[in-house]
Amino acid sequence: MRYQLYREQQLYCDLETAWTFFSTPGNLSKITPKNMGFTVLSKVSEQPIFEGMLIDYTVSPFLGIPLKWQTKITQVDTLKSFTDFQQKGPYKYWNHFHEFIPNADGVLMKDTVDYDLPLGFLGNIAHILLVKKKLEAIFDFRFRVLEQKFKKENTI
Repeated sequence: MRYQLYREQQLYCDLETAWTFFSTPGNLSKITPKNMGFTVLSKVSEQPIFEGMLIDYTVSPFLGIPLKWQTKITQVDTLKSFTDFQQKGPYKYWNHFHEFIPNADGVLMKDTVDYDLPLGFLGNIAHILLVKKKLEAIFDFRFRVLEQKFKKENTI
């Protein structure tokens, strides 16, 4: 079954600052909870993303068990949007669309994650019991970190 997580957040910074932060793969570990054991393995961690870029990670979402994850940047519209798609990893399907919309206060950032779990019926049960709450907690953590990083007194 395909699920969707949608979030939006106002960032009080200019578009270039927001884009530079989110389009640098190494910054992902800065907005992921430490208990996830998230590590960017690729040497591209400080390089700006480009279409076709492959990024390898390890992540330990449950019980500290490390999993390998590889995403591919499938779409980039500089200063507007990009998409990362899971090539290899824990999900049956993972497509994360990031969108950046300038406004009077800075940038409205939107995240749309479409995902599906393996194991059919068992995956659906895991979603209800664990995965949905875990993803929401990760994105809640990101929201709090980004609120501090791009807070109102840093306005453009």
